[in-house]
Amino acid sequence: MNETAFLEAAATAKDGKLSRTKTADTIEFPSFDASKATDQIRAFAEKGVEQSKEAYAKLKTGAEETQKALESTFETAKTVSSDLSLKTIAALRANTEAGLSHFEALIGAKSLSEVVELQTAFLRKQVEMTVEQAKDFQTVASKAAEDVSKPIKTAFEKAMKEVKAA
Repeated sequence: MNETAFLEAAATAKDGKLSRTKTADTIEFPSFDASKATDQIRAFAEKGVEQSKEAYAKLKTGAEETQKALESTFETAKTVSSDLSLKTIAALRANTEAGLSHFEALIGAKSLSEVVELQTAFLRKQVEMTVEQAKDFQTVASKAAEDVSKPIKTAFEKAMKEVKAA
């Protein structure tokens, strides 16, 4: 039986009308163009690579800026701690010299009233000197905190501006 005869035999009667089954010749399938798919996959891959390169560049720049900020912070901390140490040594030296001078004065005192007078003057002077030293330390410590935090604060503010811009 040939194909045409087979198809005619396959025809069925339905409500007095003949209906035929469709053949592969009459059905159209969409064609698949492999070159278009390849081009789309290539474009997608190239876009992914480009985005990865941009993300890496941003990450690298951020890491370099962070490293610079940390190096600057450590250098500033080193300088500030040196200043604070020198201020501490100067205060200790002044307190020691004042204590030794007071001790010499007490040794040379001739009466109890002179000892009381020397002691009262010494204590008053020590309180005044302690208050002055505390003010100096507070000033140096405040400046130190500001100087040490400035590079990190600047880097953070820059990063936040970049995040807002993106």
